[in-house]
Amino acid sequence: MQDSKLQELLDSLSVTEKIGQLVQVPGEVLNTQGQELGVREDLGLSEEIVRNVGSTLNVVGAERMKAVQKAYMERSRHKIPLLFMADIIYGFRTVFPVPLALGCSFDPGLLEKLCEVTSEESVAAGAHVTFSPMVDLVRDARWGRCLESTGEDPYMNSLYAAAMVKGFQKGLGSDKPAGMASCVKHFAAYGAPEGGRDYNTVDMSQRRLRQEYLPSYKAGVDAGCEMVMTSFNTVDGIPSTGNKWLMNDVLREEWGFEGVVITDYAAIAELVLHGAAEDQKDAARLAMEAGVDIDMCTGCYANYLEELIQEGKINEKQLDKAVMRILKLKNKLGLFEDPYRGADEAEEARLFLSEGNRRLAREAAVRTMVLLENKENTLPLEAGGKIALIGPYADNQDALGMWAIHGKKEAVITLKTALEEAAGKENVVSAPGCETLLEKDYHDLPALRMQMGMEGWSREKRQLELEKAAELAEKADVAVLALGEAVIQGGEGGSRTSLEIPGDQLELLRRVREKASKVIVVLFGGRPLVLDEVSRLSDALLEVWFPGTEGGHGIADVLFGKDNPSGRLSMSMPRSVGQMPLYYNHFNTGRPYDGVTPNRFFSRYTDCSNTPLYPFGYGLSYHKAEYGPLTLSSHILRRESSLTVKADITNTGDVPGTEAVQLYIRDVAGSVVRPVKELKGVQLVPLKAGETKTVQFTITEEMLRFYGKDMECRAEAGRFQVMVAPHSGCEMQAEFVLE
Repeated sequence: MQDSKLQELLDSLSVTEKIGQLVQVPGEVLNTQGQELGVREDLGLSEEIVRNVGSTLNVVGAERMKAVQKAYMERSRHKIPLLFMADIIYGFRTVFPVPLALGCSFDPGLLEKLCEVTSEESVAAGAHVTFSPMVDLVRDARWGRCLESTGEDPYMNSLYAAAMVKGFQKGLGSDKPAGMASCVKHFAAYGAPEGGRDYNTVDMSQRRLRQEYLPSYKAGVDAGCEMVMTSFNTVDGIPSTGNKWLMNDVLREEWGFEGVVITDYAAIAELVLHGAAEDQKDAARLAMEAGVDIDMCTGCYANYLEELIQEGKINEKQLDKAVMRILKLKNKLGLFEDPYRGADEAEEARLFLSEGNRRLAREAAVRTMVLLENKENTLPLEAGGKIALIGPYADNQDALGMWAIHGKKEAVITLKTALEEAAGKENVVSAPGCETLLEKDYHDLPALRMQMGMEGWSREKRQLELEKAAELAEKADVAVLALGEAVIQGGEGGSRTSLEIPGDQLELLRRVREKASKVIVVLFGGRPLVLDEVSRLSDALLEVWFPGTEGGHGIADVLFGKDNPSGRLSMSMPRSVGQMPLYYNHFNTGRPYDGVTPNRFFSRYTDCSNTPLYPFGYGLSYHKAEYGPLTLSSHILRRESSLTVKADITNTGDVPGTEAVQLYIRDVAGSVVRPVKELKGVQLVPLKAGETKTVQFTITEEMLRFYGKDMECRAEAGRFQVMVAPHSGCEMQAEFVLE
């Protein structure tokens, strides 16, 4: 439809019909059987508003979507189709590893491909918009939504944000129904709540916000995302949903974003609870003035916008701009020509969990696992040995993580199934050993068990299972312990004050260690955990995160050496929860601690090292890589030119592998304090056994820019240090000067 026709359509709408386009309702408000439309009383919506709502939430499946759209269109005066939006974060029916794991691939191209496949499945299920990617920078493992982020580094998060947007939206706007609109979230700085407690206050300088937290959102916008979601938190004391500076001045005016802005769930109404609005009417005014187009699942816009316009507190032109942005998105998706765009039961059957999609999920699982320990080359395992597979994740299909709401647990390949396939059933014995968590680890566990009709183990059973597991381990050649945090401990609302492995799992590890000749820990989870004891007691430690539908196969592929692990940590692993927030690109302080000098008057802890147990970018492989001396093409960089950094990387092992070669730079002195190092480049370098390759990076003046004392983003003349290294914990190797 041409823009002129869209304008004619807009002009034909009543104020109430316009407001309806700005209202999103949950799926249960729009009857999924295509019967009479209902009204959800707690939203206070009138039947007229419900007949004219612009979008709905989490109604997916071709049959369901078409029924809802058909019923809606039959009652619509102007035949404006609904937008179907959904939480499709890291896979639809085929579920890939959680984004924190995907960040460990150091491969934006992989994420782009995964999002493209996710989009294909989603479009077949009738979805038009995905609330992904979540590009929030996170440095505090206590925060439950770590699993949805790609990690702690602004540079990598920006690359991932752009790649994921491109993957989701590939084909969008073409003649055939391909691609879905990508919604970048949560704008802004949602990943920095005080205390790591979800929804909590975020308070930081504008310099830190712009330097570290905003780049990933801007990368998503620059990649062409069609939608941006507001965050729940405050920015400079003002909740994002009512923050005009953030939503209008930065997002629209400064960055040029022309797409749709949607709130997170009920965020406009929450302006009242924040204390930023007197009531829901006032909240609607603030959100509209800030430039928020869609009110997700409250009655604020529906019940008060017309009144605000009549009172002159909101200009109808503001309403028209918001409606037009929504109509343009519907037009770009081709909904006016085909309201059922792409929804197809036959395509669902062809795509969902197809052989090709499962194969990609298996590859993704392998490439995102991080080998943290491998003492005396315990891994890979040799064929023919007896394996005692022990732990709550040994035969557990709950490996999708908290936010794969459209995946199916029954489709998950468990570790037990995969090991039996790889080693033979006769060589694998299994026992859970313990429950995943206890009441001490999750205060709502009793209520959850009551709701699900489940009972926890008795004290006697807990002891018997521990003893049984130890006996199995003693008789086996190797014990593989599948441990980790419970799915319900992470995700939205899943903040923790302890980062230990929950339940009796540490005790299980201690018992098995006493009896087993070799102990391999396979660790599941959605955040960095405190692993000091796990590290000491294990011969090999493999972090597999929540690995998705094909996780079991991927783990077996790595354990038996079919694949060489190449994942590198996207978040630093702490020694103690007291180190939070923990990140590699911190400031030096005026009293930096060298880790050795016995003097309390340094920036240090008296009971713990400052350093992480495993640093950002760290990971082992079955090959061994040796990094040669770094060379610079020049020790002087002029602003209009560039310089090159070279280093020889040699695989000194006897198996081929891929090395994630990382470039770090430090600005030694600036008008404002600069980090001790910043990642500025990564190359994935495949190496045959014994092979040497020269890796080259190019450094330009643009890579050295930052927000200085005057808040202008520019590079300042002076000394810079550089290193090419396997992880962030290494030392700087050379210097150059920017003139």
